[in-house]
Amino acid sequence: MSMYDSIILGAGPAGITASIYAARKKMNFLVLTENIGGQTLWSADVENYTGYQMLTGPELTERFKDHLDNYDINVIEGVKAEKVEKKRNVFEVTIKSGEVYKAKTVIVATGRIPRRLGIKGEGKYVGKGLAYCATCDAPLYADAEVAVVGGGNSALDATLQLVKIAKKIHLIDRAPSLIADDLMVEKALQSGKVTVYNNAQVKEIQGDQFVSGIVIDADGKEKKIPVEGIFVEIGSIPASQMVPDVKKEKNGEVFVDCSCRTSVSGIYGAGAVTTVIAKQIIVACGEGAKAALSVFDYINTHKDSDFEE
Repeated sequence: MSMYDSIILGAGPAGITASIYAARKKMNFLVLTENIGGQTLWSADVENYTGYQMLTGPELTERFKDHLDNYDINVIEGVKAEKVEKKRNVFEVTIKSGEVYKAKTVIVATGRIPRRLGIKGEGKYVGKGLAYCATCDAPLYADAEVAVVGGGNSALDATLQLVKIAKKIHLIDRAPSLIADDLMVEKALQSGKVTVYNNAQVKEIQGDQFVSGIVIDADGKEKKIPVEGIFVEIGSIPASQMVPDVKKEKNGEVFVDCSCRTSVSGIYGAGAVTTVIAKQIIVACGEGAKAALSVFDYINTHKDSDFEE
């Protein structure tokens, strides 16, 4: 079995940048990821990425891919790391299929996963009218009536995408008022397509083969709203379950220092899966670069015999 200098988990902005820097340092490494792009794929308009005044998340992802293609990087897509274990100074990464990969270091750049509602019908209708990514699925609902669940910036971002496509949007928020940026709320309300339900809890998702409606409790009154699509935008949680031994925040974010080191020597963290202050694409890229450079220093300050099994 090959022993890699590092295994990078994830290929969002942090993982991609870590990969590029690792390649430039001529490290022998492997990238394990479910997809290329990560949360960048969910973004509609990216307005604050240095060097670009405006582009979409998918467009930025294509630029990331082009940059990756300049290097001979070993990427395995469509896989998920289930567990990372340290045995002496060697790490074993087990993926869902049961295969095991070994490395001297690991960079955890797995990002975040959408938070679920945990209600009746949710599991049944994922991909059948229920989605967690408006950027990915909004175009499927041209002239349709849809619902967006949430009241923060991600929910309003989804709503503003749907305003251009759907016939009517029901915005369902459990809070007394929307907490998204005022400008986003103003744009949504000015569209004339958006109805807001505050103090509203989603109780059930209904349908046959596909979604046909959503049941909510708004101010103590139950209401069924007929919709063809439902977009859940209630935040996300760190995808950190594969590293059970590192120190984490209560919400699952991995603690890292300014060099991206975790509490376990040899494991590094980068991007939105960590405690880094801002969950922004450009911040994730910077953290990915730092993580790769830190790994390079770690390997160069250890002897080959340190990694004998």
